[in-house]
Amino acid sequence: MPNKEKTLSPQESLALIQSMIESTRHSMSDKSQYFLLWGWAVMIGCMLQYFLKVIINYPQHYYAWFITFVALAIQLILSIKEKKNERVKTFIGAAHMYLWTALGLSFFALGFIFSKLGWQYCYPFYIILYGVGTYVSGSLIKFKPLIIGGMLTFPIAIATPYFNFDTQILMLALAILVSYIIPGHLLRKQYRK
Repeated sequence: MPNKEKTLSPQESLALIQSMIESTRHSMSDKSQYFLLWGWAVMIGCMLQYFLKVIINYPQHYYAWFITFVALAIQLILSIKEKKNERVKTFIGAAHMYLWTALGLSFFALGFIFSKLGWQYCYPFYIILYGVGTYVSGSLIKFKPLIIGGMLTFPIAIATPYFNFDTQILMLALAILVSYIIPGHLLRKQYRK
């Protein structure tokens, strides 16, 4: 027997697309844990670096960023568990994975670049990458707090080089608050509804 494909009406096609977006939004809402994991890890890194550098004048203040290795280990564990339970791959889910893989590699590469050039202006670039990630993620799942949070990072990135390095650490913390932590909690709240 030949396989006959059903032709969808325009309304059925739109309903199918909308249901796929909703399915991806639901699955992304469940992934709010990644925004919260990285948001809090970077926030702790910022606050710890600021404390070590400015408050107690510790020369190796950059040790604060070792917290990212802990966050990376947690993310790998969560990703492996999630991969086992994944039933359907969507285009938006795949696009999200490619986006964050590229951004993760960009953060890694910038670490090497700034270790050679000097760290005095690293934070504006990191802030821009955080903004791109949250803006695109929010746009993919049509979640306004992520879109707005991502957009707010760009003026923060523009302003950051006008401050000294110590204040730039706090500017990064502000960018993380508006782009990861607040939207991440709102995304989690939406998922729990």
